Amino acid sequence: MQCSIYFLTIRSIRDVEPLTPCTFDPLKSPPMPSLAILYPGNRESRALADPQTSRFAAVFKAFAQAGVSAQPAVYHDDFADAVRDQLLTVDGVLVWHNPIEGGRDRTGLDALLRFVAAQGTWVSAHPDVILALGTKDVLLSVRDTPFGSDAHKIDSLQSLRVELPGRLRLGARVLKQHRGHSGIGIWRVEQVDEQRYQLRHAQRGSPTEVVDFGTVADTMAPYFAGAGHMIDQAWQERLPEGMIRAYLVGDRAAGFGHQQIVALHPAPLGGIAPEPCPRLYSGPDDTRFQALRHLLESQWIETLIQTTGLERRQLPVLWDADFLLGPRDQNGKDTYVLCEVNVSSVSPFPETAVGPLVQATLAVLAERARM
Repeated sequence: MQCSIYFLTIRSIRDVEPLTPCTFDPLKSPPMPSLAILYPGNRESRALADPQTSRFAAVFKAFAQAGVSAQPAVYHDDFADAVRDQLLTVDGVLVWHNPIEGGRDRTGLDALLRFVAAQGTWVSAHPDVILALGTKDVLLSVRDTPFGSDAHKIDSLQSLRVELPGRLRLGARVLKQHRGHSGIGIWRVEQVDEQRYQLRHAQRGSPTEVVDFGTVADTMAPYFAGAGHMIDQAWQERLPEGMIRAYLVGDRAAGFGHQQIVALHPAPLGGIAPEPCPRLYSGPDDTRFQALRHLLESQWIETLIQTTGLERRQLPVLWDADFLLGPRDQNGKDTYVLCEVNVSSVSPFPETAVGPLVQATLAVLAERARM
């Protein structure tokens, strides 16, 4: 069935002139955009994947309501070829996969994502963007910015043995493996006296140990395997006041998460450190975080783009940045220190981020369709 549509040119309210009709065939309308949502799993979870029962059910539902055909793409290195073939059939893929899953890193997945991106599938976040933005190396990029801090790259175990003692004499440090998640490979080190050091892992449930420097070095040795390195960042004294996570869609804030007690919260004198508390989520208009939001949207995201060498269009459609409170300025106002940027697998996230995530994805897919 075909229908005729007449376009009108109105020069004045009295002058309406019909133009030549054109025909529109609803059966030949543009196809529905297609999208894959990639997350880790095994063969069974891939075979039984159901958008309605997925941990991303709200995202699948929002895309369906927006007219996007979204499908689960459960990934594991053991069936990477099947996932590759699947991703080559869709317009884009949103990736939720930690840097380390089940003891395996993302080497195979990142190679796959680079391949499908080169074939025309839009990938967010692209592995190259993760390397620029989503590893601890970003702390070096922003070191001299208003939200930076005293941070250093430690290239080798020998460099750690030579460089770290001098910095520890000035105060506690936090050593971070360059790529990780969930506190894995993040250590607080503080010198107690000439021979002893306090050492504590940020992974949940880790105790504080008092050891010699040789043990500190031996503990860090695995993080230098292969091409590994660590980032050494100054300890932030206001960490006990909590951490603020800003959730971002492109260059706009889409929500916040606040965690009052984090993994490296210090123990009271003679006591045991409290267990980390849950992160509490709120929308982008939370009054507590408007100063940080203004700084991010008006200045800091642009600074981050420039210092990392990215373009604004390369920003992930969903990412987050963790901030600790820095020293108050001369007017008594809070400052903020970047702790890390998360790009690989931003989950969970506030409900308020779902709508902007969908709209940003639609905008990218529509722009690519016009190219």
